[in-house]
Amino acid sequence: MSNLYNERKAAQAAAYLLFRAGGQEYLIKLVKLMYLAERYSLKEYGVPLTGDSLVSMEHGPVLSRTYNKMNGAFRSVEGGWDTWISDRSGHQLALKIPDSVRDPLSDLLDLSDSDIEALSSVWSEFGHWDRWALVEYTHKNLAEWRDPGQSSFPIRYEEVFEALGYSSEQVSAMSKCIYTQERLHAAFS
Repeated sequence: MSNLYNERKAAQAAAYLLFRAGGQEYLIKLVKLMYLAERYSLKEYGVPLTGDSLVSMEHGPVLSRTYNKMNGAFRSVEGGWDTWISDRSGHQLALKIPDSVRDPLSDLLDLSDSDIEALSSVWSEFGHWDRWALVEYTHKNLAEWRDPGQSSFPIRYEEVFEALGYSSEQVSAMSKCIYTQERLHAAFS
């Protein structure tokens, strides 16, 4: 389990995507878009966007804690999930306050410019996709995903970096950097 998880960033990343979707979205599509944004951040910047634990589940890869937040499994931190995202309604999530995001750059202050760029890029490429086409895409095109059946498997950063085509030396160095950040974060938390 990652020690870098930032619930406020995860909530604001979800809020950004919901804003782009017009205020609400299917949970399964939102969780796929968030995973793709996390992956994009790893590819382009070598660092995770939310710091969430990555896992393979039946319908593809997900951000573990964020998925649990989507399902109402845990209490939220101040300014976190419950501030931005409404409780799940059927298979959909929505912005808690419909007009809480008018301008992502000025309203979602926990997100850096690179976070916004990752989310924007993922939305531009995949935002118009049907949720089930997106699930199929993650199954067929993300080499780090393995079918766990009714269970789940952790996805290590090394697996993502390898799937993204980095050399073994780069995979080792980039993963080591993230794991060092996790240990430092744990030591000072």
